[in-house]
Amino acid sequence: MDTFYVTTPIYYVNDKPHIGHAYTTVLADVLARCHRAAGDDTWFLTGTDEHGQKVEKAAIKNGITPIQQCDETVVRFQELWKRLGISNNDFIRTTEPRHKDIVQKVLQDLYDRDLIYKSEYEGHYCVPCERFFTEKDLVDGNCCPDCKRPTEPIVESNYFFRMSQYQDWLIQYINEHPDFIQPAFRANETLGFLKKPLGDLCISRPKSRMAWGIDLPFDKDYVCYVWFDALLNYASAIGYLANDEMFRRYWKGCMHLIGKDILTTHTVYWPTMLKAMNLPMPKTIFAHGWWLVGGGKMSKSVGNVVNPMDMADRYGVDAFRYFLLAEMTPGNDASFSEESFAKRFNNDLANDLGNLVSRVVKLTVKNFDGVIPEAGELEDIDRDILAKTQAAIDEFEQNLRQMKLDRGIAAAINVVRETNKYFEVTAPWALAKAGNTARLGSVLYTATHVLAVVSGLLFPVMPEKMADLRRSIGLSEDAVNKTDLASLKNGEDVKPGSKMTDLPPLFPRIQLEPCCAEKAAAPAPKKEEKAKDAKSKKEKAPVELPEGLISIDQFFKTQLKTAKILEAEHIPNKTRLLKLKIDLGTEQRQLVAGIAEYYKPEELIGRTIIVVANLAPAVIGGFESRGMLLAAKNESGLKLVTVDGGEFAPGTPIG
Repeated sequence: MDTFYVTTPIYYVNDKPHIGHAYTTVLADVLARCHRAAGDDTWFLTGTDEHGQKVEKAAIKNGITPIQQCDETVVRFQELWKRLGISNNDFIRTTEPRHKDIVQKVLQDLYDRDLIYKSEYEGHYCVPCERFFTEKDLVDGNCCPDCKRPTEPIVESNYFFRMSQYQDWLIQYINEHPDFIQPAFRANETLGFLKKPLGDLCISRPKSRMAWGIDLPFDKDYVCYVWFDALLNYASAIGYLANDEMFRRYWKGCMHLIGKDILTTHTVYWPTMLKAMNLPMPKTIFAHGWWLVGGGKMSKSVGNVVNPMDMADRYGVDAFRYFLLAEMTPGNDASFSEESFAKRFNNDLANDLGNLVSRVVKLTVKNFDGVIPEAGELEDIDRDILAKTQAAIDEFEQNLRQMKLDRGIAAAINVVRETNKYFEVTAPWALAKAGNTARLGSVLYTATHVLAVVSGLLFPVMPEKMADLRRSIGLSEDAVNKTDLASLKNGEDVKPGSKMTDLPPLFPRIQLEPCCAEKAAAPAPKKEEKAKDAKSKKEKAPVELPEGLISIDQFFKTQLKTAKILEAEHIPNKTRLLKLKIDLGTEQRQLVAGIAEYYKPEELIGRTIIVVANLAPAVIGGFESRGMLLAAKNESGLKLVTVDGGEFAPGTPIG
């Protein structure tokens, strides 16, 4: 029996959870459910990070103590996970004695072995990120390179972990273990970070400045740096230094799920800490992308944070879980809007899956009194749809292993679409009208088998709805929850003679409603303001140009830049589209282009192209595209537009 230990980041208790927290936790839940179904010894951990300056500041702002802030906020996470059907085995809080004791033991051990020392620190501190930065790290003068907010200059004595001595080892380990940091381009980001000299890690805060943390066991005037404390939860929760048997049992199968914004802490700080503790590395650290709203990252200050509780209450838990997993390719960014949610829900679940369920159940109830008929002699069209269903199981399994769950889900939904087409061709309603019950029975049995497989594949994603579906099509209670891939391949769940039961529509179509509170209507402009605006517009009226011409000002609104192609891949079921990852110098982006007929993905990697860099984001082929490449096309083919001669760094302006 294999072991599988999956963790989410532990979430800060300075505010309520948002869609980013929900995505990571639902992703972990789906993975845990898949591994449990496969018979793996599975442990799923989530929890909350309850120390540090952010929590202390939130407590002060709310007029309560830090532990009260933790106790009041942690409930929001626990209630949301229960509401979303999260099946975690454990929930750890870093204020628990079981965690604090282990942190202090690790600190004392490293201090005793001279891996922690005291020195004076001078630099800049970012409160939102809880991280120190040197002068050369800052951007825009005094801002954090990660969150872009102002930092605070600090000079103080502190304790340091000798992280720098592990730099060469870490580079070698990452290069020799390609599964360690996933997706692969995140490993390249970490290796890029490690090209600069790695400093030692400040692991303390003086109580005179910030007292909310775990005391250093060797100096009671200091508390432990929140990140050094928090990362140890992954080990303390499964018995490190407390239950050796449990720790050894699960640690060997460990996968950490994280957001890309905490890549450095998990792929640099954490491995060096583990190396110093003489512990093996986790099997995989997987960094997923961000949910973007309106083309940008969610932010409280912008007011575009999506509340997952609102979404679950409005549209249903399973529908929300489905959207999260189907819409985002793990590793890449994805855009959230209620329009995209409604479109995916109505297309995939209401029109495709819901429609097929309704057709199969109602025809069986009407023509066979709800009893699953015997499969008569199968025709080529029946065997073809059954073969496609078996292929979907294999495709789902392959994509699950590669952490491409969205593609696995797409494989299941594609079989549903194929089966709806199969119904159009076989016309079971016409067979029923003609009294051809033998052929009708074969068609309905075949479609029922498809539903049994698809509901099994989607069970970890939508456990409540798929359980309802599986009961409705006559599966036994044992089979309802038996959804491992091996059982689905055997295809023994659908038994002629079993009784189907009709059920209300699983996924009634939704009419788009606002998820968040309605914004108050803006007051109508006053009469004098209208007149002022009209006068202003008249004064700024553009000069009339001949048709087909634009002004120089209009031209310079378009930002053309060079970009280097880092990755390229096909988009499933989109024969014309390629998904590219490009380097624009100051950032990396995803871009979707209709050039698959002219270029193979491997031919594009490393090329420098020209892109429109300030084009509004758009969703193309189900993926967000931020920009547009330039190409010339005629009857003989298509060629990418590039620069003539010499090497141009990514992000070089054109024009």
